[in-house]
Parts: sequence; structure tokens; C-alpha cells
Amino acid sequence: MLGKKIVFGAIATVLSFAATVAADSTLGSTPALVEFYAPWCGHCKNLAPIYEELGQAFSGKEEQVLIAKVDADAHRELGSRYDVKGFPTLKWFPKGVNGDPEDYSGGRDLESLSAFVTKKSGVKSSIVKVIPSVTVLTDATFDSEVLASGKNVLVEFYAPWCGHCKNLAPTYEKVAQDFLNDKKTVTIANLDATVDTATAEKYGVKGFPTIKFFAADGTVEDYNGGRSEQDFIDFINKKAGTQRVAGGSLNAEAGRIAELDTLAEKFSKASSKDEKKAISDEAITLAASLAGTNSSAKYYTRFFEKALATPAYPATEAARLAKIIKNKSVNRARLDEFSIRHNIISAFSSAPAVKDEL
Repeated sequence: MLGKKIVFGAIATVLSFAATVAADSTLGSTPALVEFYAPWCGHCKNLAPIYEELGQAFSGKEEQVLIAKVDADAHRELGSRYDVKGFPTLKWFPKGVNGDPEDYSGGRDLESLSAFVTKKSGVKSSIVKVIPSVTVLTDATFDSEVLASGKNVLVEFYAPWCGHCKNLAPTYEKVAQDFLNDKKTVTIANLDATVDTATAEKYGVKGFPTIKFFAADGTVEDYNGGRSEQDFIDFINKKAGTQRVAGGSLNAEAGRIAELDTLAEKFSKASSKDEKKAISDEAITLAASLAGTNSSAKYYTRFFEKALATPAYPATEAARLAKIIKNKSVNRARLDEFSIRHNIISAFSSAPAVKDEL
């Protein structure tokens, strides 16, 4: 039964209960999910941004359902009243002052929490479901998706109840998104080791999350590096020969060919048109010999030809490409192409690399 004395104040989109005004006109008339937390609790801090997103997902629907929280360390009488024994504790208060709260025992990710609130209240959230970029593996698909794929595959073996796995999930999804343009050579995947136990046992998975790298050449190694987005990217770049940065952009070296860069630098420093012409001819011949194995060679050919005809071309083209790269409406595939071209033209103009954040 709800107590008669509760106060609440709006903090962003999550109601924050303190402790002293009649609840009959608040919780009593509106169903609510309430988090009982303590400011010093690590798990509460991990949940905080997700719970705030939950509040935003039901923002504007406060007359139908409330997303609320109470500092049960500061207001221990409330924690005691509702039998709170640890933090965070989440309870569902149904509509009606006589409704007994129900303990929430589901997942602490945004999708699980919002699904619970919708099921209990009938109110739909504003969350737009995004198709995950992480490849989901099973015992049945592991061999074809990993061992026989000819790709470099990073696999996270996880358990749904594992707190560290839940904390890693958003970062791991970002990494998968970062390598979407490298899907022919790189896969970021996971496997629920509590369901698909045969594969987990085969690879000696003892704890969660366990992360292993399955190289295209068939070798397997444990991943023991850091768990930031950049940590994973650095590891995959080293192992798979990719050239990504956090956010999914290409780094400043992508597409560059050292021998042609040297000729581009010599071309830029040459003082006479005859000297530039000789260097350009040499570069175009070299680029033609590399065209079958390196797709970037064609850009060098084009840039040498245009720079010979128009001396200002490298600088103006670098500026034009930089502007395009910063345009967020450019799709990923085209962004890679423009980034490579900007990297290459930089060898002529000494233009700084453009940092793009997706």
C-alpha cells in the first residue's frame, strides 16, 4: 500500500521523490516504475543514464505512467516501507492506492525496461527500435559465420545476466557500427553462452564476457585489451589491416601509397613545369602498374593530371573534400571514398587530415 506522504519534483523526465506530500493524487492515480537508489552505489550510477533515457522515452505521458526514483539512502523510511534491501531496487506500483508494488527483476537495458513499462501500463514508448550491427551467432551458425567465413571475426561470449556484459553492450555495438564498411573482411559478433553452450565449451569459456579473435587465417586468440571503443578499433586495425578511428571514419593514412606520396611531394616542390611533367609521367606509370592491386592508385593518376594543368588544384580540391566530409548527410560508403581522396590530395597540398565524427 502506498504511503500517504510523498513529495516529487521533476528532474529532466524522471520524477524524483523526496518525502512529504499526499501520494493519493500522484502515484495513487497513476501507475509508476520507481527506482530506489543510493548516491554511492556503483550499480545505480551505471543504471542512471539508461533510466534517464527511459524517462525520456515516456516523456509527455506522465498522466498515463510515471518513471520515478527515490534516494532511499537519504529517505530510509521509504526504503523500509517498501522492503528495499539493496540498490538499485526497482518496483512497479500499479494504479490505485491499494495496489501492492511488484519487484522488477528483468534486464536493466533500455529495451527490457521500456518493454516492461509498456506491458504493465499499455503505454507505448517513443523509442525507435534500431537493428543492431553486432552479428548474433549460435551453435548452428558459428562455423559458417566465423570459421568458414574467411573473415576476421571478433566474438564476445556473454551471459544475459552478466553486469559487465551489459555495460560493454553499447560500446560493442559502436564498434560493430564502426566496421560496417569493412564487412567483407571484418565481423563483430556475439554469442549467448548460456544458450549456445556447445560452442562456448569448445572454446573454454569460463567467465563473462570472454572475447576471442578468430583471424581470417584460422588462428584464434583471446582478446585481453581495454574495453573502450578505441581499444577495440586499435586491436582490429592491427590484426585485420583496417584503418578505422572511433566513430567509423577512416584514419589519415587510409588509401595512401608511400611511393606515390613521395612523388607527390617532389611534384609539389618542383620549380619548373618540365620538372613537374617528368615527375607526373613517372607517377602515372607507377599508378598504372598498381591499379590492379590497389584501388587508390586511380586517384593519384587523376590528381597528378589535374595538378599539372592547374597548380592551384591541390589546395582547392582539399578544401572542397574537407567540406564534403563534414557533411553528415553523406552515406558511409561515399564518406570513405571522399576521405581517401582527401588523404591522397594532402600529399600534394600538405592539407591537414579532416577529423570526422559520425
